[in-house]
Amino acid sequence: MSGKINSISKSKLSMEILTQDEIRKIHCATLDVLENVGVRFPSEKALKIFDEHGAIVDHGTMIVKLPGHLVDEYLVKAPSAYLLAGVDSKMDLSLDGFHSYLGTDGCGVEIIDAMTGEKRRATKKDLGDVGRVADRLDGIGFHWVPLSAQDCPPETRSLHELDAIWNVSRKHIQTEEIVTEREMLAAIEMAALLAGGLEELRRRPLLSIMQCTLSPLCQDGGSVETALVAAKAGLPVGFMTMASCLTTGPATPAGTLVVGNAEVLSALVLMQMAAPGCPVYYAAAQTASDLRTGGYTGGAPVDYLFGAATNVLADFYNVPLSMGAFATGAKEPGWQSAIDNTMSAFMALSTSADMLLGAGLLHGSRIFSYDMLLMDVEIWEMLRSTFRGIVIDQETLALDAIHEIGPGGNYLAHPHTLRNMRQLWQPTLMDRRPYTEWEQKKDGPREWALDKARKILDTHHPEPLDPKIQQEFKKIIDQSERDWIK
Repeated sequence: MSGKINSISKSKLSMEILTQDEIRKIHCATLDVLENVGVRFPSEKALKIFDEHGAIVDHGTMIVKLPGHLVDEYLVKAPSAYLLAGVDSKMDLSLDGFHSYLGTDGCGVEIIDAMTGEKRRATKKDLGDVGRVADRLDGIGFHWVPLSAQDCPPETRSLHELDAIWNVSRKHIQTEEIVTEREMLAAIEMAALLAGGLEELRRRPLLSIMQCTLSPLCQDGGSVETALVAAKAGLPVGFMTMASCLTTGPATPAGTLVVGNAEVLSALVLMQMAAPGCPVYYAAAQTASDLRTGGYTGGAPVDYLFGAATNVLADFYNVPLSMGAFATGAKEPGWQSAIDNTMSAFMALSTSADMLLGAGLLHGSRIFSYDMLLMDVEIWEMLRSTFRGIVIDQETLALDAIHEIGPGGNYLAHPHTLRNMRQLWQPTLMDRRPYTEWEQKKDGPREWALDKARKILDTHHPEPLDPKIQQEFKKIIDQSERDWIK
């Protein structure tokens, strides 16, 4: 880890994906759905909170209907900006609407081994190895737990995953793997140990929580109750809709936006009812089902449009956005993955998305690839440079240099060149060699990316956590497993 994170600051480039009138139409349609159709919350705890705050609750169907005035009243309580803290404060991320950060992605159950090329089930050791590589890459701002530790007990797997990453990196962690109150309480205890207590954790949240909705218009009871625990502890909480055109959403993208928007807003309103002012974020990874197979596509024009549109909606509600962007549906790094990941990230950044997820994953978030991770970071760095735009000031206009060099000269040795040359983006993986050299070697970016990942695995060994904290982590995980057995 170099001690810096390459974020993308508020860009001069922008895109109007939805007009203000269109945003208001989506908002009004969403309020209609929330008030007249409702969202199912299979949790007595959630239903009780809604009851106490004036929502219309049907305890038989567990469907909650939210009048528009309640949505407005409670969404406004959500903070528009807050901190995602790193264990090392140099790794802090500011969610303020002016920065975009890239993270890895979660739930991959398989990995392509960096040394053998074998595709196999992921383990806790793999999670630590991927964490070390992501820690070393400046382009990765935070860890979204990238793999499911398949060799750990399901009831404590999420805690083992946090343990694996915190032992190799001081960057912020975001996870969607915690889906029970027992796990959440244990994770809070682990994070508080690192932060220096519960109040310090509230001030500097080292951990943020992602939960997924169940489209169409349903929530998962365990996820909701887990999120309530996190929100009351001051951890940032987001709900991700993955509504898909044709299956879990209408065939039209606009209709799918309405369904997903209703799911996310209903959950964020609940969080504000339970813990007013708690940090929350909008999350989305919407797509369209494949017309031939009905399967998840993981890359298509509608995916790219969804990425930009959901960020516009998050801005309308004045909360940060975490969104799927890089997790291509391609089976291996190549032409398809490059198009998917470049287009999805470009569209998201054109609307200044706060957090982008997916770096390193293939086949719709199922398989982790080291070379894909390095290539995704290269795409991110290219976009980071692009979205800076062209700076116009006295230094960049270079009039003094132009006057001095005059017609027919060159700028190679001029002091202005030496001062400014390193502002130009330089690739680490793109092939700019002479054709004859390429023809002789016939290697390229994928080989270079894998070689770079292997070198990081060989050489980058961050200092582990204090043995006392490691021992406390083990006690917390063991206790959580015993509690589950009871």
